[in-house]
Amino acid sequence: MSSVEVYDAFETRLRDAWTATALVFENEFAQDLIEADLPFVYVEIYGDVLDQETFGAPQANQWVERGAAYLHVMTKSGDGSRQARSWAKDLTNLFREQPILVDPATGEALFMPTMSLGAGEPGRDFPNYWAFTATIGWYRRDYTNLSP
Repeated sequence: MSSVEVYDAFETRLRDAWTATALVFENEFAQDLIEADLPFVYVEIYGDVLDQETFGAPQANQWVERGAAYLHVMTKSGDGSRQARSWAKDLTNLFREQPILVDPATGEALFMPTMSLGAGEPGRDFPNYWAFTATIGWYRRDYTNLSP
């Protein structure tokens, strides 16, 4: 999973800017949306790499965290894919060429240089739903800070 800084950055941007459907983040309930047959976006934020970029500066080395955000546009099975594709594109537009400032004191930012509108598939966690996934590759740099 990603760091809390990355999670917070994505969550804030999405909750502030996305109004077309409900948003459901990891480990949140969607049953009320499913029972009402409503579309929604299921958000997963992964961070699977943390690389040290500089050496020799104890407690001041630079690290790069990388990962992907998966924005699954969930629509009812059988409703076609056009609307889901449109929403997925709109979601990526919230992040295109728009880094998110994570720490104003240091200028640390979250960058999203790669995006993909992927293949649709049955909604694995949501019966009778179909998922069209927008994938956003991201990275951020931060500095070691071990002070309490």
